Amino acid sequence: MWPMNFRPRPTYGWVSCACAAFLCTGLAASAISVYAAERFEVTEATIAGTQQAIRDHRVTCHQIVAQYLDRIRTYDQSTRLNSLVVLNPDALEEADRFDAEFTLTQKIRGLQCIAVIVKDNYDTKDLQTTGGSLAMKGFVPVSDAFMVSRIREAGAIILAKSNMAEWAFSPYETVSSIAGITRNPYDLEVVPAGSSGGTAAAVAANFGAVGLGTDTGNSIRGPSSHNALVGIRPTIGLTSRDGIIPLFLGADVGGPIVRTVEDAATLLDTLAGYDPEDPITQDAVGHVPKSYKMFLDRHGLRGARIGVFRAYLDSPTTDPQVRALTETAIGDLKALGAKIIDPFVIPNFEALTRDIFCGDFQSDLNAYLAKHGQGAPYKNLAQIVESGLYLPYIEGRLKQTAAAKPASTADHTVCPDVLHNDKKLAFRAAIRAAMMQYKLQAIVYPTWSNAPRKVGDDRSPAGDNSQVLSPQSGFPAITVPMGYTHEVLPAGLTFFGDAFSEGTLIKFAYAYEQATRHRHPPPMFPPLSRLP
Repeated sequence: MWPMNFRPRPTYGWVSCACAAFLCTGLAASAISVYAAERFEVTEATIAGTQQAIRDHRVTCHQIVAQYLDRIRTYDQSTRLNSLVVLNPDALEEADRFDAEFTLTQKIRGLQCIAVIVKDNYDTKDLQTTGGSLAMKGFVPVSDAFMVSRIREAGAIILAKSNMAEWAFSPYETVSSIAGITRNPYDLEVVPAGSSGGTAAAVAANFGAVGLGTDTGNSIRGPSSHNALVGIRPTIGLTSRDGIIPLFLGADVGGPIVRTVEDAATLLDTLAGYDPEDPITQDAVGHVPKSYKMFLDRHGLRGARIGVFRAYLDSPTTDPQVRALTETAIGDLKALGAKIIDPFVIPNFEALTRDIFCGDFQSDLNAYLAKHGQGAPYKNLAQIVESGLYLPYIEGRLKQTAAAKPASTADHTVCPDVLHNDKKLAFRAAIRAAMMQYKLQAIVYPTWSNAPRKVGDDRSPAGDNSQVLSPQSGFPAITVPMGYTHEVLPAGLTFFGDAFSEGTLIKFAYAYEQATRHRHPPPMFPPLSRLP
């Protein structure tokens, strides 16, 4: 076993232009050093801004990808941020192929030339997928997760796989046996939250354009909040879980971790939709709009009816600075035209949510491993426990889970999904009834009631407000930056709504974001052109 400060060296290496002769012939300019692209800087670049710069011939895709790789090489390990596990060795070659296509067509579609950071629990057919565990080191699935295949089909470049809390066990920190400790780019002595902390830290530090995370109880919204990002936990069923290493399948969902609401909407356009390999996505049919970008309305809060869920704001352990930021945010919503109902109360909330948590990690993981057959390094959780390839902080939980009962296939009668679980159906109905009573379109609350903890601190109040409302109902939630506590530590505001209300939540979050503009990049990770 390794101590908590164990930090294995990430397995990524550095790539060079490997384009074939027929591509290189017309692309000599694209092989020039990244600094030839003086008129375009990837730091804080959006999807639309990146693609417009290519259309304007201010930069090539090769130069964009090379600039991200230079930032990773310069910052990730030297600062101990340690956000990434493995890089795509073909990323520059993929960029060159796009440049060749663009030279001929002068057209850009979908997510072409958008560099994506993917959490290491998404299957990728050309990069190892480990779930943060040394037990899975070297495992390369034969096919992509459904959402990975969607973004590839849209032309995105998978730039890297990111570190995560081992087996996604921790919402508070991102520590794994495969890559060690990930830190927060705004303050390297504090955590980025978990379990998608690697994706969030990398996107916040501008190591890629956008990222993919997964969320069982917190793991998209928590890391997004701690890193001044926008994160969407979609409605259960809006995005496919196929090809994602599960934690508790009934609550798992994947979605965007990005720097702007516009990029979140753009990425969700590609991610959302029916997947026959994940039957719960059938519920999304008829609920996916033509484009989530149609909801990007700067005046979207005019006439909105929004409730304040004070149970997550008025706790005695809430950081006074988080409370002050939230009160300011509520005032901003009012100033932007929203009707605020404060407080908003869900009757019998405590009784409804008592014993509502459930999950069967062993069965869900064993089903995932069985699906991969002989390609998987282990057949079941029991074998992984026997391997000893995990960090001490999860040993007790792993052994307790493995000893609970033998499981060879997923038994979802133990913990049905939100559409077949009586407790969760009652909770959904109670939320809807309370919202209907006040004619609410959304509920707001601080994503965390406390600032990010110091690395290694597991005693001070964490303030995670994400575990109940969205995961246990299956309803969507979006977190957006609302400012900084203690001068540098990011804080987020959550917008929560009914099933498949992502469009409405995007509209509200976008109007708030555009009016307040709280996000700024972490000062310790400036553009490379500014380095001495």
